[in-house]
Amino acid sequence: MGTNTFHLLIVELPEPRHQELVTLLKTKVGVRLGEGGISAGRIAPEAYARALQTLIGFKEEIELHQVTEVRATATSAMRVSANGPELVKDIFEQTGIRVEVIPGDREAELIAKGIREAVPLGQVPHLLMDIGGGSVEFIIADEHTIFWKQSFEIGAQRLLDKFFTADPLPTSAVQDQLIYLAQVLAPLTAAVAQHRPAALVGASGTFDTLCDLQAARAGQPELVGHAAPATRISFESFRTSYEQLLHLDHAGRLALPGMTPMRADMIVVACVLIDFVLTTYGLNTITASAYALKEGLLSELLGQ
Repeated sequence: MGTNTFHLLIVELPEPRHQELVTLLKTKVGVRLGEGGISAGRIAPEAYARALQTLIGFKEEIELHQVTEVRATATSAMRVSANGPELVKDIFEQTGIRVEVIPGDREAELIAKGIREAVPLGQVPHLLMDIGGGSVEFIIADEHTIFWKQSFEIGAQRLLDKFFTADPLPTSAVQDQLIYLAQVLAPLTAAVAQHRPAALVGASGTFDTLCDLQAARAGQPELVGHAAPATRISFESFRTSYEQLLHLDHAGRLALPGMTPMRADMIVVACVLIDFVLTTYGLNTITASAYALKEGLLSELLGQ
């Protein structure tokens, strides 16, 4: 249960008749749990109602698929909101689903686990980055070791609330955000200097949308919305998308082939963040991972 999106993954575990996991259902709903309240430390009434409604719908799917074990996790919006515990209680009373609100460090660990299932990191440290609506997780890791990890409460909804002062985003707002990021991400800057990651691996919605924009520009509409486990985003493609997103207004961004409507505003401030990371740390290789927290949790459940 993320700050923007709620995900439901239903799998059948390996049995003697098949060695592979079978995915029975993989779906997501743009709940926008952080909209209208996260920066004030509360889940707004409309978002609260959307969350409950979505979990009731998920419960129907869970029953339809005769699921025997359910794990539910919630992240930044539920972590920091004063009425988060109340929502956890209401979800349990209305659906029987017990929601575990996980701390940022645990979230980062599960994200790293999920990314490793999609992207072969090898023996070289990589900078892993998951941009959520409420928090952003950074992990420096190779395929075996997490060298450093931290969760920062600077997710796309928070950045939107703080810096999206006009549309298109003014140059002054971009500069303000970059100054802010340099201050807030000082621990990351120190960790990068120490561990020297070779490339950026991004997970979750913004990176998915950047893949879709790239595929649409390349005339590959069949790839839009159907990300492979790992997709290379060329540095030039990112720069092209970033320039378009900065100069178009909301309607213009919505009209871009491959754009996810829910992300048409948040992706602007998220790309300012990605640009800061690439520029500040001298990275020019970007891989998007279609796997993140839920796949990491599944991997852990299977003892992998």
